[in-house]
Amino acid sequence: MVRACGGKRQLKLTIMENLTNKIKEEFKAFVTDKVSDVVLTMENKDEWQYHCFNDDYYLIGYYQCSEWLKSHNIGELEGANICIQYEKENFGECYTVYDNTEAIVNMLAYIYGEQWISDGGEEFILNLLEK
Repeated sequence: MVRACGGKRQLKLTIMENLTNKIKEEFKAFVTDKVSDVVLTMENKDEWQYHCFNDDYYLIGYYQCSEWLKSHNIGELEGANICIQYEKENFGECYTVYDNTEAIVNMLAYIYGEQWISDGGEEFILNLLEK
């Protein structure tokens, strides 16, 4: 079992440290496809994070998810701990079992996606929609 430690401030620092330029560029390509597929529109602007990072899996397959974690220098236990901390900070307790890389990566994409959208991703999407 992975135990969460640290507070909200530590969680925010961990998220910011792991939200690398590589992940940001990956998200840009991902949302560009969402705009091209007319998933993201001005009419559903308040739900962009949901449509990008919660409506469907960000990545499928245990091996692919394990490789994604490795490529971003995030250990499986570290990733699970970030997810558990996030749930505890936002929902009061952890409702999800993070016992596989697919669950971990998709929750990390949700968490990092939330941060990315608020730190400039929304502006990036708006620029795509204006083209």
